[in-house]
Amino acid sequence: MRNTKEVILSTALDLFNSRGLSQVTLRTIAGETGISQGNLNYHFKKREDIIEALYFQLVQNIDEKIAGVTNSPISLNWVIGLSSLIMDNFFQFKFFLLDFVQIMRASTTIHTHYLALSEEREKQFTFIFQCLVREGFLREEEIVNEYANYYKRLRIMGDFWISSAEILNKNVTISIKSDYLKLIVESLYPYLTEKGKVEYRCICIDI
Repeated sequence: MRNTKEVILSTALDLFNSRGLSQVTLRTIAGETGISQGNLNYHFKKREDIIEALYFQLVQNIDEKIAGVTNSPISLNWVIGLSSLIMDNFFQFKFFLLDFVQIMRASTTIHTHYLALSEEREKQFTFIFQCLVREGFLREEEIVNEYANYYKRLRIMGDFWISSAEILNKNVTISIKSDYLKLIVESLYPYLTEKGKVEYRCICIDI
């Protein structure tokens, strides 16, 4: 059985996702949770405290997904599977990506952590790219920092794909993820070796 704090966070997540940050106050969350605002304030003094708690939930979820696959051999299929899992988690907490700039401007804690996390993610993906090159799926770099810059483009797509989906479509559901996953997968194609292209064609049949 979930405790009060867990219920508050779950309710706030649903509200933020469905209505957006600007339409949800502590009073809104308390009303939907069925508790007094005083009781809510016992657990979270400010709305920003709830947003920060949800942010760290998201980060923990993704860290666990990455840790869960680290013992598997790295291949294109592995990378695409991991990307799909990460996108699932982003959609579960989609308000972060829809209100991304606002959150980063409003929360020094989240912004500072996000910048440090981005550096760590870049190291992780650099290692992944190196493994894919070593295993013959990706070609060697042809220009300086080619894969570092590719990671930066992936990060931009990752941070803003849900915003794009929300602008271009009505009633966005998780099914839209496959369209954006294809865009990310296709962006990898220019870096593939012949071996990589063979696996790519097999994977794309299943996406």
